[in-house]
Amino acid sequence: MNTATDLVTTGAENVHWNLADLYQDLNDTALENDLRWAAEQAQAFEARYRTELAALSATELLAAVQTLEAIQSRLARVGAFLYLNYATHTDAPRYGAALQRYEERATAVQQHLIFFDLAWNALDEAAAERFLADPALKQYRHHLRSARRYRPHLLSEPEEKILAEKQVTGRSLWERLFDETLAELRFDVQGRSLTEQETLALLSNPDRDTRRAAADALTAGLQSRLRTLTSCFNAMLADKSLDDRLRKYPHWLADRNLANEASDSMVDALIDAVVARYPLMARYYRLKARLLGLERLEDYDRYAPIPGAERRYSWDECRRIVLGAFTDFSPRIGAIVQEFFDKQWIDAAMVPGKRGGAFAHPVTPDAHPYVFVNFSGTVRDVMTVAHELGHGVHQYLAREQGFFNANTPLTTAETASVFGEMLTFERLMRDEQDPRRRLGLLCGKLEDAFATVFRQVAMNRFEDVMHTTRRTEGELSSERLSELWMQTQQPQFEDAVHLRDGYRIWWSYIPHFIGSPGYVYAYAFGELLTLALIQRYHEMGDAFVDRYLEMLRLGGAASPEEVVARAGVDLRDPGFWSRGLDYLEGMVLEAERLASA
Repeated sequence: MNTATDLVTTGAENVHWNLADLYQDLNDTALENDLRWAAEQAQAFEARYRTELAALSATELLAAVQTLEAIQSRLARVGAFLYLNYATHTDAPRYGAALQRYEERATAVQQHLIFFDLAWNALDEAAAERFLADPALKQYRHHLRSARRYRPHLLSEPEEKILAEKQVTGRSLWERLFDETLAELRFDVQGRSLTEQETLALLSNPDRDTRRAAADALTAGLQSRLRTLTSCFNAMLADKSLDDRLRKYPHWLADRNLANEASDSMVDALIDAVVARYPLMARYYRLKARLLGLERLEDYDRYAPIPGAERRYSWDECRRIVLGAFTDFSPRIGAIVQEFFDKQWIDAAMVPGKRGGAFAHPVTPDAHPYVFVNFSGTVRDVMTVAHELGHGVHQYLAREQGFFNANTPLTTAETASVFGEMLTFERLMRDEQDPRRRLGLLCGKLEDAFATVFRQVAMNRFEDVMHTTRRTEGELSSERLSELWMQTQQPQFEDAVHLRDGYRIWWSYIPHFIGSPGYVYAYAFGELLTLALIQRYHEMGDAFVDRYLEMLRLGGAASPEEVVARAGVDLRDPGFWSRGLDYLEGMVLEAERLASA
C-alpha cells in the first residue's frame, strides 16, 4: 500500500532561485537607495507636471510618460524582490514585515503621481485625440488610450489618495493573513504532518486509501482555521463591494473585464458556452470511473492516475522534456527556457513556509522574470513547469515593449502558458510507446484542460454568486459560503463525481478568490484561445512560429484582438469558443477509443 511517506525525492529539493540579480538580500543598501530615488523623482515629477496637460506639447507629454514609467519600474523592481522573498518565506516574520514596509512607502510615493492619470483622463476627447495622433507618442498610444477607459470610474484626487492609503491596511493585509494561515497549517495524513502542497500532491497518488486520507486531512486542517479563512473572505468581499460602489462599477466583475480589455458580452459568451458543455466533463469522468474499476468517482478520485500508467518524473527528466518541447517548436524559445534553468530563475523545491501554487513574475523589463512552482514529480507538475515557463517566455520577449506596455491583460496572459503545456503534452505523447501510458497521458491532459476550462468557469460561477449574495445579504457565514460553493460546483460533474461533505469547505483554500477577484475565467479564455492557436500551428507548421513570436513580443502594446490576429485568430468570431470545446470533445473521443483498445 502507498502511504503519505511515499512523497519521494525528485531532485528539485535544492532548486531555489537566485534573487541576487535584483538585490543581494533584505539588507542591501540598493533597496533603500532605489526607494529614496523613487520618492525624490515622484516629488520632482509632481512639481514639474502638475499643470494643464493640454498646455504641453506631444514631445513634453512623452517626456512625462517616460519619467513616470521609470519611477514605476524602479518601485516595481523593489516590490518584486520583496514579494519573491516573502513567497518562499511566509513563515518568517521579517519577510512579511519588509513587504509591508515597502507597500506603505510605495503608497506614499504613489500619492505624488495620482494626479497625472486624473489629469490625463480629465482632458476632453478632442485634446486627447490630438495627443494620441501625434507620432511622438506612438510607443505609448495603446497605453494612454486604455487608461481613458477608466474615466467614468475615477474619483477626485483626495478620494483617490484615501483609497490608495486604505489599500495598505485593508485588503492587502487580509490577503497576507490568508497566505500565512495556509502556509503555517499542517495536515495529518496517515501519521505524517504535511504542508498544503504536499497534501494536495497526494490527491494524485495511485493508492485510493492515501487519496482519501489526504482529502480528509485537507478538510480537517481547513476546518481548524475556517473561522479565520471566512473572515478573510468576508473582508475581501466587503472591501471590493465598497470600491465598486464608490467607482460606480455596474457589477462585481466590471473592473476585471475592463482590465482584461474584454467586453461583458464576450465574457458572458465564454461562460455560457462552457456551462452548456458541462456534460462533456461528466462524460469523461464516467469513463474514468470505468478505467478505475469504480461505479462512481469520489471527489478524491478525480486526479487518480490510470492503473498501469503511473509515472513519476525527476527534476532532470522534467527539465529535459520541457526544454525539448519548447526547443522543438522554436530554438529561440528553447534558448530562453534554457536560461531559466541555467541561471537559477526557478524555485521548485517544496519546503515549509513556501506558499502554495505556481506563478511566473515578470519583475521589470531591465531585469528578467522568475518562475515559482512546487514540484513533487507528477506528470501534472511537469505540465505546471511548462505552463509557468510559457508565462516566463512571454514576459521575457515582451520586455522590449517597456514597463507600461510589457504586461498583458489576463485574456492573453494565459496564452503562452497553456501553449507551453500543449507543446509538452504533444512531446510526451510522441515519446511514449506504451498504449496504457499513452492513455494515461491523454487522460491527464484532459483533466488539466477540464480543470482549466470547466473548473475555472465553475469557480467563476461561485465568485459571481458569492459577491452578489454578499451585497444583498451582508456578511456570509462559513455554512452559507459552503452552500454557494456546492450549488455552483456540482453541476459541472452531474452525477459522475460524488462530492462528499468535506468538500463543502474547499472554497476556503483558493488564493485567487482573495488576491485576484474575477481572475479565474481568464484560464478558460486562455485554454480555448490556445486550442485555436495549436490548430493554426498544425495547419501552418513552421510558418506559424514567427507569427507566434511576434504575438508574444507585442505584450500589452495592442488590444487582445490585435495581438492574437497576428497569429491568425479572430476573437470576434461568434463560433470561436465552440471550436475550442469541440477540440476537447475530440480528445475525449480519442480517450474512449484508447480505453476500448
